[in-house]
Amino acid sequence: MVDLESFIISKFSSAYIGDDGAVIDGYCYSMDSFFEDIHFKREWMDMGQIGRKSMLVNISDAIAMNAKPLFALVSLSLQKDISPKEIEDLSASMQRCAKEFGCEIIGGDTISGDKLSITVAIISKSNNPLFRKGLKDGCILAYTGILGESKRDLEQLFMGKKIRSNSRFYEPVLRADFIERSRELLVCGMDISDGLFCDTNKILDMNDCGLELTLNISSEIGDSGEEYEMLIGFEPKNLEKIIDIASSCNTTITPFGIAKNNDFRFACKNHHF
Repeated sequence: MVDLESFIISKFSSAYIGDDGAVIDGYCYSMDSFFEDIHFKREWMDMGQIGRKSMLVNISDAIAMNAKPLFALVSLSLQKDISPKEIEDLSASMQRCAKEFGCEIIGGDTISGDKLSITVAIISKSNNPLFRKGLKDGCILAYTGILGESKRDLEQLFMGKKIRSNSRFYEPVLRADFIERSRELLVCGMDISDGLFCDTNKILDMNDCGLELTLNISSEIGDSGEEYEMLIGFEPKNLEKIIDIASSCNTTITPFGIAKNNDFRFACKNHHF
């Protein structure tokens, strides 16, 4: 089966495409969409939760590039029967979330539609961006945090059950401090939005290398999308330093493989289309 996302990307010829954001002259430009019945259901989340998560998943791209968010442009598709109170809750939560990361919403667009959808473009600044390319033979691949909660809680929601208000599905934890402090030791990185298995494959494809697993990873962990933890690569000599930095940032680091000259890829489910 053709990977439609990769196929579409291949139709645009630009040297800036391929990372969580496009870095041009020290600025990083990124954009993601958050669509009703694709990324969330209205019965699962209130407007405040929807607005906050729509900003978090976009700011995550900037953080993954070791960039500081500065400005955001927001495009909203709103149902005709949406109430002023709902619009107020949505916009207020987006602004609060943006402000937490030093970002200002400076404009955008609104249209009428059948479902709620939010698209956010982030303009951020980086003096030392972190790219997906840079992984070499012998480097360690690791991930931050504890994976699996987002997939588990999504399955609970599909079964009509309630989940905790601070679930990672509602409230991703972004690792801005850790990435900034460890940047000099990292050779590559990206955020985990499509699951550890699929996103590791992207890193391997980008660097034309394979992997030797050093840890058994279950599908409950590897296939859990929308985690927004970090997938990072670094040289073995820096492992202890990275673990120390992570500990000071209250962040768990789990090494799971070593880059090798082979054709290893995870079997993974495509989260797009």
